[in-house]
Amino acid sequence: MSGADYFDDAAAINPFMNKDVAIDRVKAQAEHDSIRQALEQAGVTIIKVDPPADCQDGVYTANWALVRGNKAVMASLPYARKGEEPYAEQILKAQGKTIYKVPDDLRFSGQGDSLPAGNYLFTGSKYRTDLQVHQFLAETLGYEVISLRTVPLKDWLGSPVKNKDSGWPDSFFYDIDLALSVIRPDLIAWCPKAFTRASRKKIRAITDIEKIEVSFDEAKKAFACNLVSTGETVVMSATAPKLKAALEAKGLKVITPVITELAKGGGYIRCTTLTLNNQ
Repeated sequence: MSGADYFDDAAAINPFMNKDVAIDRVKAQAEHDSIRQALEQAGVTIIKVDPPADCQDGVYTANWALVRGNKAVMASLPYARKGEEPYAEQILKAQGKTIYKVPDDLRFSGQGDSLPAGNYLFTGSKYRTDLQVHQFLAETLGYEVISLRTVPLKDWLGSPVKNKDSGWPDSFFYDIDLALSVIRPDLIAWCPKAFTRASRKKIRAITDIEKIEVSFDEAKKAFACNLVSTGETVVMSATAPKLKAALEAKGLKVITPVITELAKGGGYIRCTTLTLNNQ
């Protein structure tokens, strides 16, 4: 985890960002601290690093890479986030990780768009990660990649839109961790309405993973899926009561820090953490 020292939304690279709404960095850092404390309460070991200087989204470390064992596949981020890339590489090298980079000119959003569940890897496409990267992830890290796509952001005519700041296609679920979460290798929570019909079919066809369905409102408005789970304790949104109840019914402990300021950047609890011990 890093920090909210430079957190801002001057480059509005996702539909949650609004340049006309002021960011309170003191409040954002307090929220960040509350996430860290909740994770530590859940038994997670946190490595704290300084946020990269002058990087508005450097608080969202999930997008820096995808790590499995001693390998780290580095992200290739929107232009507004390019300053994070060399810093993230430096941090992960210091943790003893061997660095891999996706082929030139391809986009990859790190752990934000690629969620391991045992040997499966649920991976997004179209918005922040190119489909061509999926095979590279499979070959480099050894996962069985499940290629998915979420629904696009549309204009008033119903046509998909591109983000004005990034120039990339856009979605309220631009990273897959806004639409799906891994609770345990055998249990996920997901929002069916956040995915295209073809992707819904793929997810439902996986028979060895149990699935909790999340409503569209809780996924979009409450960032319900953007959580961290140890398999026993889940740190998640304080405003997603239906998912909370469903997790507790499975015997999981739930901790719900209150997050509002960090959400202005289009990120939430999962986004602020990069897992280093995926097996």
